[in-house]
Amino acid sequence: MTQAVSTRPAAPAAGPAPAAGLRRRRGRVAPYLFVLPAVLLFAVFKLYPIGRSFLLSLHRTTGGTETFVGADNYVRLADDPLFWTALRNTGVILAVQVPVMLALATALAVALDSKLLRGRPVFRLGFFLPMVTGLVAYGIVFSVLLNKDYGLVNWLLGLLGADPVPWLTDPLWARISLGLALTWHYTGYNAVILLARLQTVPRELYDAAAVDGAGAWGAFRHVTLPGLRPALLLTTVLSTIGTLQLFDEPYVLTGGGPDNATLTIGVYLYQNAFKYFDFGYASAIAYALTVLVGLLGLIQFRLLGEKT
Repeated sequence: MTQAVSTRPAAPAAGPAPAAGLRRRRGRVAPYLFVLPAVLLFAVFKLYPIGRSFLLSLHRTTGGTETFVGADNYVRLADDPLFWTALRNTGVILAVQVPVMLALATALAVALDSKLLRGRPVFRLGFFLPMVTGLVAYGIVFSVLLNKDYGLVNWLLGLLGADPVPWLTDPLWARISLGLALTWHYTGYNAVILLARLQTVPRELYDAAAVDGAGAWGAFRHVTLPGLRPALLLTTVLSTIGTLQLFDEPYVLTGGGPDNATLTIGVYLYQNAFKYFDFGYASAIAYALTVLVGLLGLIQFRLLGEKT
């Protein structure tokens, strides 16, 4: 008598399933473990200071004691003449120096992209080098160069028969000196950004413009500028943010003077925090500056961004 043989497959062993599930769980958790150190560092050194400074802006510090005052520090801003002076000075720098700097950076980028220029890498490096100079270091250099009594600039002007210029002691000339220093330091940096964008503009567009009879100005207006639009937006926003946060140059060159002519929001914030130890009011200034940066950035994106 023949015994029937079952063809039913044997049930799989129960051991590997839990192991496979464990591996899947580990695979899901592993990315978060790798990200965790960065998240912790961001929380400790970014989120906590931001939150703490906002709480400080709702307090007044007197003799090391914090007293809750609500929105009084923000109301105080509206009646503070020095704050409005600092805001006006910063606005003047933003309205005058930034457009001049970006115009020079655009012209420089076009020149550095020209095939007629020999040794282009050397020139590109030379114009970018000021950017790697420390802010305090180049501020000290400019303060020596522009010194009224023994500065190199006035010495050269004296050779030409001109009278010494009070670069750092006269309100108007102090503003001009600050603008010169900022232009020297940041023009090359912006030019490199614009140059990188300019090199992505198809050369066929310039050939087409030449066929249509466009000259050098026509090609620049209808091909170069539209091609540079994203980079111009980037440099404008970065320059605006940097100008609104301006601190090192006016602090080193003039200390905010003379007669508060170069007092910027950054310098005034520093004075309130570390000279008068009014950390609550300084934090309120910082948050007012944050709102201003956000509004100007939004306006710039609406005006210069791509139309959809």
